[in-house]
Amino acid sequence: MTTTDAADAPDWEKRFRAPRVSLPDWAEDAPDRSLFVSNATGTYELYAWDRASGRQRQVTDRPNGTTDGVLTPDGEAVWWFSDTDGDEFGVWMRQPFGGGEDEPAAPGLAPSYPAGLAIGREGSAVIGRSTDEDGTTVHLVRAPGAEPVEIYRHRESAGVGDLSHDGTLIALEHTEHGDAMHSALRVVRPDGSTVAELDDTEGGTKELGLSVLGFAPVAGDTRLLVGHQRRGRWEPMIWDPVAGTETPLPIDLPGDVGAEWYPDGSALLVEHEFEARSELWRYEPGTAAPVRVETPAGTVSGATARPDGTVEYLWSSAAQPPVVRSTSGAVVLDPPGAKAPPSVAVEDAWVEGPGGRIHALVQKPATGEGPFPTIFEIHGGPTWHDSDAFASGPAAWVDHGFAVVRVNYRGSTGYGRAWTDALKHRVGLIELEDIAAVREWSVKSGLADPERLVLAGGSWGGYLTLLGLGTQPGAWALGLAAVPVADYVTAYHDEMEALKAMDRTLLGGTPEEVPERFEASSPLTYVDAVRAPVYISAGVNDPRCPIRQVENYVDRLAARGAVHEVYRYDAGHGSLVVEERIKQVRLELEFALKHLGGGAVQGA
Repeated sequence: MTTTDAADAPDWEKRFRAPRVSLPDWAEDAPDRSLFVSNATGTYELYAWDRASGRQRQVTDRPNGTTDGVLTPDGEAVWWFSDTDGDEFGVWMRQPFGGGEDEPAAPGLAPSYPAGLAIGREGSAVIGRSTDEDGTTVHLVRAPGAEPVEIYRHRESAGVGDLSHDGTLIALEHTEHGDAMHSALRVVRPDGSTVAELDDTEGGTKELGLSVLGFAPVAGDTRLLVGHQRRGRWEPMIWDPVAGTETPLPIDLPGDVGAEWYPDGSALLVEHEFEARSELWRYEPGTAAPVRVETPAGTVSGATARPDGTVEYLWSSAAQPPVVRSTSGAVVLDPPGAKAPPSVAVEDAWVEGPGGRIHALVQKPATGEGPFPTIFEIHGGPTWHDSDAFASGPAAWVDHGFAVVRVNYRGSTGYGRAWTDALKHRVGLIELEDIAAVREWSVKSGLADPERLVLAGGSWGGYLTLLGLGTQPGAWALGLAAVPVADYVTAYHDEMEALKAMDRTLLGGTPEEVPERFEASSPLTYVDAVRAPVYISAGVNDPRCPIRQVENYVDRLAARGAVHEVYRYDAGHGSLVVEERIKQVRLELEFALKHLGGGAVQGA
């Protein structure tokens, strides 16, 4: 697309094409050296940034993009994960910070799915791997080019959490107890010997999880910041695995609370999420309460404290596009090029549902009166939540006269452990009960036109879309499912091992052990009941929602002449190519407008 064409493009396309940057990560011992992700070339890739000189350069350049990378503590090299066309199966590569040839970072390790990475000083690295054959393994590489040494192995899912400042302690998250939703922690020495264990699951009989937030960034300091759920939500505490002490933190904020260390280890940068918004606080251990770090209302998608005490954070709202800001007042990283046009603000809706109050986020067209054609854009995960953050997809629908409703159904994060953990055994059906309650509210309130209701989503949201079209066939006029689970049994057998473990936890076993649950939760079971036109998009290299199970569902639609369209693209679980993403949204808009009426797609 030429510059003139881009200038004439509709706002919804401009939002996708506008240059964006992630929150820059910086090297612990060389804070002027940073790494970030940007779509400046039209594909999301990694970029190195020398803050001292201002020089930026593109590190990776691959047809389907690259987003997974980390700097070594000395800032001398970038590690990045190399897979094949988005299949998430590959190896870590290493490139000098200033540029040069890529080389395998751990040449002795075969390709795998990644399961965490921690890079130490003096060139050591702890590499987590996952394969269908071996489950999870963790290897220590003591120096670049050295032979990897296996220090951990288990069939259940696990991952590398962090490496202590001096490289003598390694924190692992594991689910050896068989509950993939609630991890336990183990700290080991580089030889694999255990230093200490922390397990709130009581061997899998109690549903409380733990997470690694990071070792104190100070030489000789063995304190580990961990997240726990002991009070019904995520919040941090300090665990010293060597001293055997646990220090609760009096951070009494509603909602979920995470944290990371300030660079000198004297304080914590607290990230607080509550009712789809987020904010930052500073807490010094031993004091009575945290102190607010001022940020605008909206969503902080990531934050980091710099050595000078300032905080950098990535912020956006549903109305305003993302920007990397600093508490000094400056914009930290402002990519060149046209800025994304704003969208409309989000409104909150609280609806009584079968499992408690449901929070939904609503965006309405700036002009016109309801009832509107309405799209229920269902989030993936399922352990995720929609927030008051900028999203180009929903904004495109608003531009075309649709109201957009996003539901934080049971299973979503951000509303306490009980809300997230409610998603068990009746998987999919529970979420759809909540979506149905919000759908009923949207019609009764005058927001939504009951004859023009669209159920849509990607990944788990795509799964819920297909399941909803089959179990609630009279409720929806149209369905749009991106990279969905469509045939749960086949999906289980074809997906990556870590997701198999999650499915066993959610459904209480394998398809052979609990066939009735897999059948009840599979969209394929209800495919013959689908009456609404359905559009499906799928990545042919997707390891999360593999293509074979999508084809099984599509074949059943085709066999009975159901109205449907399928778009297959050469990538994995979504695309990192901007024009491909625009194409997918355009195809969805065209499908919806063709079957619902409402004019042409802007820019088509």
